[in-house]
Amino acid sequence: ITKIPFRLNPNQALLTFEDEEVAQRLIKMGKHTVNLDNQIADVSVKPFTLEMGIKFELHITISGKKIKVSEVPELPIPEEWMRDKLELNFYKSDQGRGGEVESVKYDKQSRTAVITFLRPGATNGFVRCSKYPLFVNGRCYRLSVFPDTDVHLEKFQLYCGISKKTILLKGIQDMEDDEESVQDMIEIHFQKPSNSGGEIETIKYVSKGVTWVCFEE
Repeated sequence: ITKIPFRLNPNQALLTFEDEEVAQRLIKMGKHTVNLDNQIADVSVKPFTLEMGIKFELHITISGKKIKVSEVPELPIPEEWMRDKLELNFYKSDQGRGGEVESVKYDKQSRTAVITFLRPGATNGFVRCSKYPLFVNGRCYRLSVFPDTDVHLEKFQLYCGISKKTILLKGIQDMEDDEESVQDMIEIHFQKPSNSGGEIETIKYVSKGVTWVCFEE
């Protein structure tokens, strides 16, 4: 789930209630008179809406039989010979313990290859090393080795981040008290059932500058 930050501007507050009925009741009222340290503030209560977000599942399957190889050296030999040397090199491997090779797909232009082993789990030793030696004509070259993966998305959804339990307060007056004190006064006011409030789960108030708020769910 993508996290979408919400910009909380100066003299605004976000209140999340434990009961969504409390939040919806306050939103329907639209305006609310709050007593802040003997100062009367007429604040507007707005529904809280985030921008559009996305949800998806990312599935990654790592092959136990295939590895991808890059940085194959450019040598003046036929492609078939290079395929044979790659197959022999990984078949005789002591470091990766690969074993018998089923096939080698070699692309000379991109200097890459896909090695497929017969035995499942043969690639386990190779994916732990990023560089692997290739011996050709008495010289040692270093190949880059990567696991072969299948990546696909599932359950891709667009969603609109509307919180039924959260309200946005606007129009809070500038006060000499610090932010924490004002936040406490707002929380006390909206917790009282006599003010159409209820138990508050979280609250965030900012008097100067801006802050970014992210919701987990």
